[in-house]
Amino acid sequence: MDLPSAPKGCGSSISSIYYNLCDLTTLWGVVVEAIAATGVLTSFVLFIILMASLPFVTDKKRKGMVALQASILVFTLGLFGLTFAFIVGRYTTSCAARRYMFGVLFAGCLACLVMHGLWLALLQRRGHGPRSWMLWLGALSLWLVEVIINTEWLIITETRSSSEEVIVPDLSCTIANQDFVMALIYVMVLLLAVVLMPFPSLTHKHKQWRRDGAFILVTGLFTMAVWVAWIVMYIYGNRVVGNLSWDDPTLAVAIVSNAWVFLFFYTIPEICLLTQENPDQEQPHDGENVYPARSLVYDNILKEPEPAQQNVYMENKAFSMDEAPAEPTKPVSPYGVYNGQLRSCVYQPTEIALIAKGLTMADQCVMIPRATAPSLNPGSGRSSLSRSVESLASQELS
Repeated sequence: MDLPSAPKGCGSSISSIYYNLCDLTTLWGVVVEAIAATGVLTSFVLFIILMASLPFVTDKKRKGMVALQASILVFTLGLFGLTFAFIVGRYTTSCAARRYMFGVLFAGCLACLVMHGLWLALLQRRGHGPRSWMLWLGALSLWLVEVIINTEWLIITETRSSSEEVIVPDLSCTIANQDFVMALIYVMVLLLAVVLMPFPSLTHKHKQWRRDGAFILVTGLFTMAVWVAWIVMYIYGNRVVGNLSWDDPTLAVAIVSNAWVFLFFYTIPEICLLTQENPDQEQPHDGENVYPARSLVYDNILKEPEPAQQNVYMENKAFSMDEAPAEPTKPVSPYGVYNGQLRSCVYQPTEIALIAKGLTMADQCVMIPRATAPSLNPGSGRSSLSRSVESLASQELS
């Protein structure tokens, strides 16, 4: 396998199947290798950022999409790694990895995009989408279909070659280009679903969900453009040019380009929007209450049931009784103001009133003499007694 003289940039001990990784005369392998290595590092960093952002996600709907986005990052990381299988030379292991992993990895990315677009469509129609675990199981089901197809295709072709009388060495590398493309029909169906699924979400009332639909649509359109380009070159263009050695560079460039499309147009924007608030919980700020917490407390007070209000009233009443002013320490008789007369009939005219009106008002009311205590002064007591005796004597004489 080793050539007498290694190309520029490669050591003499390196096998010829790895020359494309270090050959400086044909730079396509080195350039694609560098771009793929950068993509591997970027995918890993984005995965760490995605996992670290989970505690800061306040929107439960966006948190439900994290499983799909993490799965896309894993499959994208696999696509960057698969690029090296198309850079190195063809042998049994590399050709089997190409045939099997190409459709499996692309189907994983597209299945996650399809389920995200389906979730947005249901959100637009019903106001809520399925749960996150249901979406992930749906994407897993779509992905397993391609896994089964590629597994059957690989087993059938390998078994058929071993049963033939003439054993073809490295049958995995002798598959025609048309057969390779025909084995990816299911992946093309998923790609078509990615393009069509986000259209209903483009009319959503919230701008945030419209942007998610736009990210999926743009990713699907660029992916479709990449696939049309590499299929045309792989089946028709390289044969017309007459250079069949361009098949491997065509597939390698297609994989690395499509992997970066997944990162630039879907994964990175979704991670940037991950910590945004739920648009359904946003309060309008034009002419309405801008203190939602205060209004919610007031509404809760107003919406309390009647027994609760009565309890509050009783508690307030008890509190007011406890806070009532204390009674005076000096005892006061409740009959202190009672003098034996009706309040409305007690009349005490003055001398001027008697002269002016006579005894008119005095006759209307019953005059009840008020009992008075005798004076403690002995002199005054004798004088009053003598005066009363003299008045009685004068009345008898008269």
